[in-house]
Amino acid sequence: MREKDTIWIKNKCRELGFDYCGIARAEKLDDDARRLETWLSEGMQGNMQYMENYFDLRTDPARLVPGAKSVITVLMNYFPSQTQSAEVPKIAKYAYGQDYHEVIREKLKQLLMMMKQEIGEVNGRGFVDSAPVLERAWATKSGLGWIGKNGNLLNKQAGSFFFIATLIVDLELVYDDPFAKDYCGSCRRCIAACPTDAILENKVVDGSKCISYFTIELKDALLPEHLKSQFSDWMFGCDVCQDVCPWNRFSKPNSEKQFTPLPQVLNFSSNDWEELTEESFKQIFKNSPLKRRKFEGIKRNLRFIKN
Repeated sequence: MREKDTIWIKNKCRELGFDYCGIARAEKLDDDARRLETWLSEGMQGNMQYMENYFDLRTDPARLVPGAKSVITVLMNYFPSQTQSAEVPKIAKYAYGQDYHEVIREKLKQLLMMMKQEIGEVNGRGFVDSAPVLERAWATKSGLGWIGKNGNLLNKQAGSFFFIATLIVDLELVYDDPFAKDYCGSCRRCIAACPTDAILENKVVDGSKCISYFTIELKDALLPEHLKSQFSDWMFGCDVCQDVCPWNRFSKPNSEKQFTPLPQVLNFSSNDWEELTEESFKQIFKNSPLKRRKFEGIKRNLRFIKN
């Protein structure tokens, strides 16, 4: 029965548009808890106080779903078919289309609903990046890839341009073998290319130095002047460490219509962004990840990279 249910779940994941699915036994992440504790103690979360919250929930799935037995991890490709024009304010590729939180959350809801209809009473919760779940750790445990030196999950067939989401359930399933190898080898391209030297040794990323942190997470009215020359026109997020990764030569355009790039993201010039009104911003980007930084935050970032 467990094998039948496992095969059915993986088939449904493919039908819903997920590119990969792996399943791991729900258990405490003791090693990851220690690494997270060290990372936090060294202040690498910067002003992201939410990273310090719900520590026990992050490392113990049973605290999120009572009676948790399995963690289903899915990957969804977001590599775009088109990229931005040259000489425009740069936006991370994950933010080209609709907000992935909403897109994937709806798919996880559908998956859980179908599981209840097909298998019976199943209790579970889906998590998409915005909840206290260590997605990359579960992806590794379920055989989907390894953690690269830039802190991203790397998949041998697809690189790293994909979203990771998890569904924790109280259903026992057949578990995949953990991914045990590291295929980064002696490559240090991501470390060398990082504009702000945020990528450290031993697969540690200092979040407080990352361009994504400054342009998305940091709510201060002003960005650090001494870093101005290092931002390289990144207005929202940063893809440098992924763009230089050799494994991303295997990236292929995604097939999810909701991730189709907005024309404005691809083509807005600096002048277009400068002339954009708050009303137009809210209308154009109402379903976009850019709404997280809000109109004033986008304007702040634009002034910083252009002045």
